[in-house]
Amino acid sequence: MKKRLLQAKRTALLSVVTNTFLAASKGFAGIIGHSDALIADAIESCADIFSSLLVLFGIHYASKPPDEDHPYGHGKAEPLITFAVVGFLLISATIIAVESIRHLSEAQEQPAFFTLYVLAAIILIKELSFQYVYRKGQQINSTSLKADAWHHRSDALSSLIAFLGILATFLFGEGFEKADDWAALIASFFIVYNAYRIFRPALGEIMDEHTHHELIDEIRTEAVKVPGVLGIEKCWARKNGMTYVVDLHLEIDGNLSVTEGHGISHALKDHLMTIFPYLTEVLIHIEPAPEHY
Repeated sequence: MKKRLLQAKRTALLSVVTNTFLAASKGFAGIIGHSDALIADAIESCADIFSSLLVLFGIHYASKPPDEDHPYGHGKAEPLITFAVVGFLLISATIIAVESIRHLSEAQEQPAFFTLYVLAAIILIKELSFQYVYRKGQQINSTSLKADAWHHRSDALSSLIAFLGILATFLFGEGFEKADDWAALIASFFIVYNAYRIFRPALGEIMDEHTHHELIDEIRTEAVKVPGVLGIEKCWARKNGMTYVVDLHLEIDGNLSVTEGHGISHALKDHLMTIFPYLTEVLIHIEPAPEHY
């Protein structure tokens, strides 16, 4: 578990460093290259820095062990931090949309050609960042890291649209000077769409949606390998940060003593927590198997 936590923190820190570098690069290139789309992109990257810092904080806080006030741990902090990431995305989209609309009513200089090279590099870096962070988020089962990954993808898409907008000003010339601003406006809608994609699974985690079917099937398969376990009547799993809490109804021989049933339940719990190290708690209710009523 400590290894997973360290990986999560390193990945979030890499996002902070990447976003800081790109925000500065975009802002500088946008100002000297007269590109509103690049400046809008830099604004989003500034929001990315703060959201990645929030993800880093959320991962650290969510990993705190259970205490008297939080007997199930602090894992729910992760989806809450994800909501904050969504908030930053929506703020970015709003700023970009407002600025784009304002610039559409003003005379614009054609962006410098070198801004296309800057955007091409940014698209590549952001897409690689998405692939890396999302893969790590999947490996360690981190909702906030996957949200941070989609933030990278959102940035890559907005940069791609900005690239196409600036390219249009060079390909089609007069009459297309504002393609740059239209590109930034379109990018804001993509950002809102990605915000929803990030928000929906985090909401499901907060609401304890029954979506962990693969894990439950694996638990049922492993449970019957424990001597004395005749079956699993019910099984639920709740995601809690990077870990899970499991509730299940264990079926055993109804003629066994309480002490024997207790021993089987403890053996099952130990077995499951060994096989699935990301389980922090297994709550077991004992039922007599139907054929042993």
